Amino acid sequence: MKTFEHAGHEPSLLPEGKNWKLVWHDEFDGTELDRTKWTFRLNFWGKPFPAFTTEGVELDGKSHLRLNVVKKGDQYCSPHLQTASLTYDIPKDGGGFWPFAPYEKPLFLHRYGYYEILCRLNRQPGWWTAFWLQSPSIGAHPNPECCGVECDIMESQDFPDKGLIRCGNLWNGYGSNAAGSGHKKYRLKETPGNWHRFGVDWSPDGYVFYTDGEEVNRTGGPVSRVEQFILVSTECMGYRRTPSGPDPALEKMTFPEYFEVDHVRVFDAL
Repeated sequence: MKTFEHAGHEPSLLPEGKNWKLVWHDEFDGTELDRTKWTFRLNFWGKPFPAFTTEGVELDGKSHLRLNVVKKGDQYCSPHLQTASLTYDIPKDGGGFWPFAPYEKPLFLHRYGYYEILCRLNRQPGWWTAFWLQSPSIGAHPNPECCGVECDIMESQDFPDKGLIRCGNLWNGYGSNAAGSGHKKYRLKETPGNWHRFGVDWSPDGYVFYTDGEEVNRTGGPVSRVEQFILVSTECMGYRRTPSGPDPALEKMTFPEYFEVDHVRVFDAL
């Protein structure tokens, strides 16, 4: 890997063999979330989702974002950031033949390139964090190359209890015809301050996944040929179950509990 220096901030680690240009980034400077870059995911399959909230977002003024678990009575929730939205999450408007309300304006959609996050993971079980890419139209075409995929760069469902990270899963859609590929679990190595870099090199040839400068997985596809958006997400567990309710581990959580991010960057290969 080669180092990309960004003045006044932590460097990026980029794959060798390509010339890279920074095309989008957030260093989380200041004390407020940049709403020209991020919106909140609040719905899940067309309905408000109790585990998502606009609360719990904190910038410390030192270029760090913290996404906190928030407790409201007996309920738990946390913020889920994205640069655009999934069409199927948009609630129905209740009228007309078209089943969706007006589309949300995308803030950032992009195709191919290297996507990197520098972060510190959740410290307690009961919730999980992720860095991933999604297409607004995933599942809308029989060929996932034409409508996009879900590309999971990092997921922490097995962390910290098992100490494992998931990466490299590609979903060609959702529902009975959906299929995944490339899923892998691996154990994180120790790093100074528990900061970790997770990234993916998405190209027409496939996806190569990296953690802390080392290749950890690769898959040949299906490869999305359409623009996708970025998600820096958190989710309290238990609310997708039937009946819905907080995972028992949340009741044992010590506050504050948060997912901490130093930067998110996107590079194009020249």
